[in-house]
Amino acid sequence: MKNEKRKPINKKKLTNHLTAYAFCAPWFIGFICFTLFPIVFMFAVSLTNRKLNGISNFVGFANYVNMVQSPTFWNSIKVTLFFTVVMMVVTTIWAVILAMLLNYKQKLNGIFQFCYFLPSVIPTVALAYTFRTIFGKEAGLLNAIISQLTAKNVMVNWLYDKRTIYLAVFFITLFTYNTGQMMLIFRSGLNDVPRELYEACDIDGASPFRKFFGITLPMISPIVLFNAVMGCISALNGSFALLYPLTGESGDPNGMTQVLSLLIYKEAFSNMKVGYACALSVVLFLIACGFGIGIFAVSKKLVYYEN
Repeated sequence: MKNEKRKPINKKKLTNHLTAYAFCAPWFIGFICFTLFPIVFMFAVSLTNRKLNGISNFVGFANYVNMVQSPTFWNSIKVTLFFTVVMMVVTTIWAVILAMLLNYKQKLNGIFQFCYFLPSVIPTVALAYTFRTIFGKEAGLLNAIISQLTAKNVMVNWLYDKRTIYLAVFFITLFTYNTGQMMLIFRSGLNDVPRELYEACDIDGASPFRKFFGITLPMISPIVLFNAVMGCISALNGSFALLYPLTGESGDPNGMTQVLSLLIYKEAFSNMKVGYACALSVVLFLIACGFGIGIFAVSKKLVYYEN
């Protein structure tokens, strides 16, 4: 009798498990086909001297040896790390500032939110070409405005001058999709902070800075972690669409903006070294993994979870 009762239960569990796996199957198929297989294939191609025309021979780790011996590679690594960290910090801080401004209950708040988010819906390539026109040397809008204000003929080459390139590029990152997305997420998190905590601070006479660093920042720290990870991924993956229209595949001036994604494009499509480009892609993948692991390791000490 006991065995007869168990059979329907086991059959029901098996049906439930198969149903769950059936719903998960599309994701697993997509992950295997469009994520796992490309990563494995990329590593396999990195062990060859494959050209753009498809001709390839197995060379082992020769691409990686050549990579380590290349000054261009190390310069690109340095630029990639610098660009990723600064872009992640700049966009996160700017998004927090915008979210806090929008968190005050003022008239026309919806219009301001729309205006702040509007640049984020513009394609990155179109945004980059727009700012390329603004920061142009001879017909640039910024130089024209400065010339009118100073009554002098200003001809600063903002995107090709060592002194101004980083200032211009990181200013442009404030208007990318990532910043607008962060702003909306931060604003949602700020609305969830208990008002009672701020009221208690008001009774104690705490300053606005004390409120921010003592209440606001700890309460939204999980959201800061999420946005930091997304900002890091965006900086590594989306830097090509932003920097290629601005400074070209060589990352002018003198490779100061040649992140790994630009170097990968140059080696694969200009120099036709697909195998070497895949080796660079493997390094970029490892850097992304390293950033993710590092951020989550630091978050264990800095992120506050209420539970």
